[in-house]
Amino acid sequence: MFHIEEPLFPYADPWLEPLNERLSRLAQGGPSTQRVAYFYEEPNNSTFRYRAYNMVQVLNGSEGGGVSSAYFFLKDLARMDEIADLADVLVVCRSRYELHMNQLITKFKARGKPVFFDVDDLVFDPSCVHLIMNTLAQDTESQALWDYWFAYTSRMQQALLMCDGAITTNDFLAQRITDQTQLPAVVVPNFMNQEQWEISKRIYAHKKAQGFARQGPFTVGYFSGSPSHQLDFAIVESALVELMSKYPDLKLVVAGYIETGKRLAPYAKRIHYEPFQDYVNLQRLVASVDINLMPLQSNMFTHCKSELKYFEAAAVGSLSVASPSFTYARAIEDGVNGRLAKAHEWERVIEELIQTPINYPSMAQKAWDHVHCEFTWESQRDGVLRALGLRA
Repeated sequence: MFHIEEPLFPYADPWLEPLNERLSRLAQGGPSTQRVAYFYEEPNNSTFRYRAYNMVQVLNGSEGGGVSSAYFFLKDLARMDEIADLADVLVVCRSRYELHMNQLITKFKARGKPVFFDVDDLVFDPSCVHLIMNTLAQDTESQALWDYWFAYTSRMQQALLMCDGAITTNDFLAQRITDQTQLPAVVVPNFMNQEQWEISKRIYAHKKAQGFARQGPFTVGYFSGSPSHQLDFAIVESALVELMSKYPDLKLVVAGYIETGKRLAPYAKRIHYEPFQDYVNLQRLVASVDINLMPLQSNMFTHCKSELKYFEAAAVGSLSVASPSFTYARAIEDGVNGRLAKAHEWERVIEELIQTPINYPSMAQKAWDHVHCEFTWESQRDGVLRALGLRA
């Protein structure tokens, strides 16, 4: 376990701005300014943050200028004519078809302005509902849940089909979009925004200066953003039971909504539970563990997931052990910047890291360098502009 000296960040949602301020930001600049409007149903700490808030931050924060951007929500669409007049491009982020969104898209198209659909998950194909429900451990005896998921994916698909193209998080998901809709799809990865990256850099610098010296027992952590990952956690549960039996000092940190279950109950005194964290202070918690656990079921739905759990941990110098999903296997070079583990390999792989800590600083540095190059807000501007068809 690592001792993290970074103080608690006084977090407040940074996107709770009045509509007039967001419209003013979209309107700033001169006649040659390129303006981009992002639409999401309502703000949240997950998809909205990564696919709208972070994108707007990149476009508005670049030194080259020439671009202004803002995000808008369903509650703002009484003023959709102003948005359509001001913006040159509309990006609809993972939003379900409904009347006012239809009107917004129609107004952009009537003005000859392109509309893109940004989606970060396989949630636009009704034929995948059974897979989605099984993967997320939904109650397949519930008629209400079947109605919900078929309605959700069908409305998402209809919104996608209204657009001129798609933007998504990895090549696997991009190919699924094109196969399903015949629309072109380009990739802009998830990445860390400015406030998340700044605190991560400070934490990493401190751990590096201390030579990654551990203070306390070897600790593994599982960080869940939603209660839908219970089956993912089950993949690593047996390995944790065996390892906690074998290593009396091994500690487990669980954050979010996961319940560890009866098999780990004998080790309850060595399991530390943390509530769901805001995305800035989460970095402090992830930084404290030696190993960040990233188990994931292997199927078409999970191959569409992004690498965000990897780069959030790597940014603060914590190594990840991950299932070899499409995206994780491309982000992690096994034994170089992290470890990959198939379902039957978790115990062995984690134990190797417990027994050979000498490789930790080198692997952590390589993972941090990878994040610095590819997954921070500072390196995304050109890719975002290309995806939007705008000039750099």
